[in-house]
Amino acid sequence: QVQLVESGGGLVQAGGSLRLSCAASGRTLRTYALGWFRQTPGKEREFVATITRSGGTTYYRDSVKGRFTISKNNAKNGLYLEMNSLKPEDTAVYYCAGRNGIATMRVVDYDYWGQGTQVTVSS
Repeated sequence: QVQLVESGGGLVQAGGSLRLSCAASGRTLRTYALGWFRQTPGKEREFVATITRSGGTTYYRDSVKGRFTISKNNAKNGLYLEMNSLKPEDTAVYYCAGRNGIATMRVVDYDYWGQGTQVTVSS
């Protein structure tokens, strides 16, 4: 139904920026809420940001507010995460996710997941 593929990860120094992209195929994303999650070794996957189906409302975890921006382009079936002022604690594998419903902050609510892209921030 929906396939998600992340890209844009890499190695960056603290204070730098990266732009992650998530390309969707299979169907349009008009009715889907989309989100970004991340995971580091030894820890559970955690919420980063989500955007509503209309794209009119966004939510972020406290530690990334003011630094990260989530956006989407339904015409291109794309989801994006602009990350600025990166910190070493942002190092993780980042995943895009989708669900055919309203936006939530819970991992268990999402049905479709990408393969992940590694983001490494050096001090």
